[in-house]
Amino acid sequence: MATTKWSLDPTHSEIGFKIKHLMISNVSGNFNKFDVQVETNGDDFGNAQVTANIDVASINTNNEQRDAHLRNADFFEVENHPEITFKSTKVERVDEDTFNLYGNLTIKQTTKPVKLSVEYSGVAKDPWGNVKAGFTIHGKINRKDFGINYNAVLETGGVMLGEELKVNGEIQLVKQAELQPA
Repeated sequence: MATTKWSLDPTHSEIGFKIKHLMISNVSGNFNKFDVQVETNGDDFGNAQVTANIDVASINTNNEQRDAHLRNADFFEVENHPEITFKSTKVERVDEDTFNLYGNLTIKQTTKPVKLSVEYSGVAKDPWGNVKAGFTIHGKINRKDFGINYNAVLETGGVMLGEELKVNGEIQLVKQAELQPA
């Protein structure tokens, strides 16, 4: 069977996150620059090999002061660790349109296995003849597992930031080529 390569459509894709703030609400953010590459056997995403690279400096929470703090040594330490990477290890089909995507996530030179839930939205051809596939991704990670430990104790006894980070994404891929086996 042919190997199919899929590349990110960056204008129709986003990767975001949410974290508890003051333990009463969520603060959201996203990364403006990232890349996702996928290889499948034919058009079957049930056997996909997925790699993703995120430019950490592109973090955006709609607050420049907070973004600068997230880039420094208290959090991501962008100068020494400019990229977050993900490499899949296994895809598990839950049903026709739902998958569990397992892989290794690397943040600040710490690699941990993670599981992401993926909803497959289907394949469509755009008006210019490009074949595209759409996905919605959800997951949770503990930021302390990756050495992101900054926090502050509140006078009420709680903490400023939760440990759990909710990850979400809307990913649109463009079919690049089908390579026939030799």
